[in-house]
Amino acid sequence: MTEPAIRRMTAADVAAASEMISREWNDRTVFLRWALEYSPSHLFVADDAGRIVGTGIASAHGPVGWVGTIFVARDRRQEGLGGLLTRTVIDDLESRGCRTLVLIATDAGRPLYERLGFEVQVSQARFTAPGLPPAEIDDGIQPFEPRMLPELVALDRSATAEDRSVLIERLADGATTRVVVGDDRFVRAFVIRSPWGGVSLIAPNPADGLRLLEWRRRQAEPGHAVYAGLPDSDDDRRALLLSNGWTPAGAGTRMLRGEPLAWHPDWIWGSFNGALG
Repeated sequence: MTEPAIRRMTAADVAAASEMISREWNDRTVFLRWALEYSPSHLFVADDAGRIVGTGIASAHGPVGWVGTIFVARDRRQEGLGGLLTRTVIDDLESRGCRTLVLIATDAGRPLYERLGFEVQVSQARFTAPGLPPAEIDDGIQPFEPRMLPELVALDRSATAEDRSVLIERLADGATTRVVVGDDRFVRAFVIRSPWGGVSLIAPNPADGLRLLEWRRRQAEPGHAVYAGLPDSDDDRRALLLSNGWTPAGAGTRMLRGEPLAWHPDWIWGSFNGALG
């Protein structure tokens, strides 16, 4: 058996990588194609004589880096490939100045990440709810306007302690993004839906978070569920969601390596995915 080579992913690798991942996770084709054009993300594959047998993504958001999409083909596990891909991503992020590394671990992946110096930060909870009938009034929710971009970036930075300005500028638009504006006319909450379906929702006020989630439910196609993901940080959001028609839909473990973050986990109600936060 040959030793796979770790190299940067190309557009020609996307179909094979996505097909491998989709055997156990959902389809990543749209995201991988998008991420190849997103400069803060560096995508890697493990290439065994032309066969893609592993993936990893390094996304740098200022001083914070995300380790994501660490996946190894089932028949190539227990060979150290997961560790090799993870170390490649770590080295890439640290070479770009990231002082804090974050990831969402499955139960299977957590021991590997602990060996590499990651520590548990908080449980990452996931919830789902059915769609709701459309409504003529969105209860104070407004479409995003370009002039609001600095306010979205500032709010996101306060919530995550990351510089996701490039990401937000790339994804925020009037069709996919909604905001709640206060009496002072400043944005106090927002939701952005990505092309692959992941949603970032930042809301310091729980009432605003629930309002934006219900807006999402009203946009869902008939028969389709909506998801929310949040750091389960011992606040009241879990009870609020459960009392408003949401049900638990799995969980992961958010882990950190490096400098601690001055973030607000209780402001985060949704994430784009495990490679971008």
